[in-house]
Amino acid sequence: MSKTLPSTRTTGAPQVRRMRFRFGEPEPLNRHFADGDIVLSHLTALLSAAFPPGEDSFVRSVRRVSGEIDDPVLKKRAAGFIGQEAMHGQQHRLLNDQLVAMGYPLVRVPHFAPGSRREKALIRAENLLPARVHLAATAAAEHFTTMLARRVLTSPELQSIASTSPEVRDLLNWHALEELEHKSVAFDVYRASGGGELVRIGVMTIPYVGAIPFIAAAVGLSILTDPTAWRPVRVTRQAVGVLRGPLVKGLQAEIREYLRPGFHPDDIDTEPLVRRWQEELFGSDGELLDRVR
Repeated sequence: MSKTLPSTRTTGAPQVRRMRFRFGEPEPLNRHFADGDIVLSHLTALLSAAFPPGEDSFVRSVRRVSGEIDDPVLKKRAAGFIGQEAMHGQQHRLLNDQLVAMGYPLVRVPHFAPGSRREKALIRAENLLPARVHLAATAAAEHFTTMLARRVLTSPELQSIASTSPEVRDLLNWHALEELEHKSVAFDVYRASGGGELVRIGVMTIPYVGAIPFIAAAVGLSILTDPTAWRPVRVTRQAVGVLRGPLVKGLQAEIREYLRPGFHPDDIDTEPLVRRWQEELFGSDGELLDRVR
């Protein structure tokens, strides 16, 4: 039986927006679409590649325990979370098709279709985990994406870089907004299904220690597969810029906040940021109204 959550926690159900982006139209994407930044382009490509299978896994983790939740408000929030994550995966798959065609071979690795053998193998691996461990991993990943989303939506530098590829920028801004809208849903489902602090914190230690080194290694390998990126001086300078820039600098400290006993995602107030971007993207004159189906 689910537990009643404190009244101070977020209770609004995330809105599912059915989007349709048009990557490569009317102009094709440039090879290094992040304003010519090789490192940031490969980093963005690999994150986009990881989103569809990752978010499908997040959805399955919530569904595994949905029968244990009897709070009608939390059920609605979980349904909104599932709808938003499914739409993120769908739209990132469209971008990933473009990235593969542009010559990002590592994007192919997690770029598999629903129902494929690789997805079935992933599901079998997930089912070897206890349901609450799977859900704790989702809650940890959601904190990681929340921190990235905040950075995307608050950094003029990142917005300026992204503006050189408007359709990619619009995808990332929409995705970032919705990550903030549902940032506490998986966490609250975990808590309501009986998940405890020991497992929650223990599961986060893996991405806390390994995520940034793993991503850095993957970006380096991706650059090695791109002959147009073999410019050591330029790539080294750009790598230092990314590490010192608004996307990565201080990220580890923000991830560490999740390890604090008693932490809740709503301890980090993102409501003003959410309201601002909801209006900017989907208000009466919103930038993305023409992308909503």
